[in-house]
Amino acid sequence: FGVLAGTVLGALTGYLSWARRLLDPTLQALRSIPSIAWVPLFILWFGIFETSKVILIAVGVFFPIYLALSGAILDVDRKLVEVGRIFRLSGPALVWRILLPATLPAYALALRAGLGLGWMFVVAAEFIGASEGLGFLLTDGQMTGQPATILASIVAFAVLGKLTDGLLAALSRPLLRWQDSFKPEG
Repeated sequence: FGVLAGTVLGALTGYLSWARRLLDPTLQALRSIPSIAWVPLFILWFGIFETSKVILIAVGVFFPIYLALSGAILDVDRKLVEVGRIFRLSGPALVWRILLPATLPAYALALRAGLGLGWMFVVAAEFIGASEGLGFLLTDGQMTGQPATILASIVAFAVLGKLTDGLLAALSRPLLRWQDSFKPEG
């Protein structure tokens, strides 16, 4: 949900100046609120069940996606857009042929950053009245004085995070093959 909302609002505020003027100040103000500060309100509104946890994770994932996509669109080389207009590309054609390829590398990186934050917010969400999950195991290990449980949970998060990040990087690689950018030696 956070990726979808961040993508839609990031694309709107990056592409349409009126949307940026209307939405961006509010979103930037909301971004300055620590995501964990939303927990009491989400519990009050949605209870301690899954809905409040999903919303907390979505809020944590939203901002890196929103900022990266909106910024990537605004950073597209003006000359590329002018060439598209010279060739009389329609709005959708301009987006498809120029803006999408130009923003895809930053968007792929934002997805990976959002995924990392998503895992962090899974832990935070599971602190909210959970009776199972890795976040619960962390808390349970602390409460029962079992450092092995805490370390096992941390290692499990590291493995899951690395696996999902690797999967996302592998899925984005074919979409970014066209890039002619620096490749480290070795």
